[in-house]
Amino acid sequence: MHEAAKEGFVYGHPEWANLGQGSPETGDLPGAPPRIKEISIEPARHSYGPVEGALDLRQKVADFYNEVFRKGKKSQYTYKNVSLAGGGRTALTRLAASIDACNIGHFIPDYTAYEELLANFRSFIPIPILLDREQGYRISLETLEKEIAGRGLRLVLLSNPCNPTGQVIQGQELKSWVDLGRENSCTFVFDEFYSRFLYTGEPGEAVSAAEFVEDVETDPVVLVDGLTKNWRYPGWRLSWTLGPSKVIEAIASAGSFLDGGANNPLQAQAHILLDPERAKQESVAISKHFRLKRDFVVNRLKSMGVRLASKPQGAFYVWADLSDLPPSIRKGIDFFRAGLQEKVITVPGVFFDVNPGRRRAHSRFANLCRVSYGPPMESLELGMNALQRVIEKATQ
Repeated sequence: MHEAAKEGFVYGHPEWANLGQGSPETGDLPGAPPRIKEISIEPARHSYGPVEGALDLRQKVADFYNEVFRKGKKSQYTYKNVSLAGGGRTALTRLAASIDACNIGHFIPDYTAYEELLANFRSFIPIPILLDREQGYRISLETLEKEIAGRGLRLVLLSNPCNPTGQVIQGQELKSWVDLGRENSCTFVFDEFYSRFLYTGEPGEAVSAAEFVEDVETDPVVLVDGLTKNWRYPGWRLSWTLGPSKVIEAIASAGSFLDGGANNPLQAQAHILLDPERAKQESVAISKHFRLKRDFVVNRLKSMGVRLASKPQGAFYVWADLSDLPPSIRKGIDFFRAGLQEKVITVPGVFFDVNPGRRRAHSRFANLCRVSYGPPMESLELGMNALQRVIEKATQ
């Protein structure tokens, strides 16, 4: 974004298409609940809130997961299993600050912010797990178990659905992952911020490892989510972490010196968004609308000679292969820079080669890039037309 700003980009500029953005469009969608347009703040809410979050909202989050994913199960989440924070990065930073010395597994490719997160805390050792394109950027349970046992992993961090590949772990496969963590005393931290952007089943479905947790206090499963993506309120910067109460206590302790707590006034407004029926309505609208946008972007890219490295099953990104384009724009960084001249932004694939401490010299993703279909359709049309010009100029 810094490079784009040098070329004249500012947020909201009508001539620019930001296909690098990591947030969904925030306006009205067909069939979605009305957007919140006014907020009333009680005077008492102008004060600092609890570091771990307002108790009533913590319980609301717990109730939401119990209703949507854990109905009929003996073990249920309570407010003691929930910590609120000021956005996803803050939640993950709190978590990282709470981890004892151990080996942590992370996948390649995955969310770019994990790199700084894993590099800045010296109490643990990040261990990369490479996902092969030939395997659809997926890993078998047998291979994962070997990685955990052979590398002595005590924790595995991943986004599900994955940013940038769009691959999803769900159903029996997800249950097997939760079982594997339990059997091997390995904590899985599931970043579930895209868990309602699914295109594999009926509109409105959601995925969460919470569905397969047997005991919320003993199973080594930690979930991170928030209003940013699944509710399309990124500017609220409100997230939550679910897990065993001892984990939540440690996270709250870290939050007391890291950030001090989430936005207090907005916590009072979030209750309405966590109504299961309202959330379901939002999920249906998201699935239908973003599937259309996905298909539009995929088809346009294919028509330009851009291959899919992975067809997105979830999230709102295309992991695009530039290898068949003219030599001058085959690398993601060159494609990005050429795009700036046409007022369009993409993200070079090397950014998703999570490489804490820059311990690896070469990236496997030089010829890849991520294209977001998070923006509104008119911006996608503008961006696709711009990318068409980039390729046509390089061809000439």
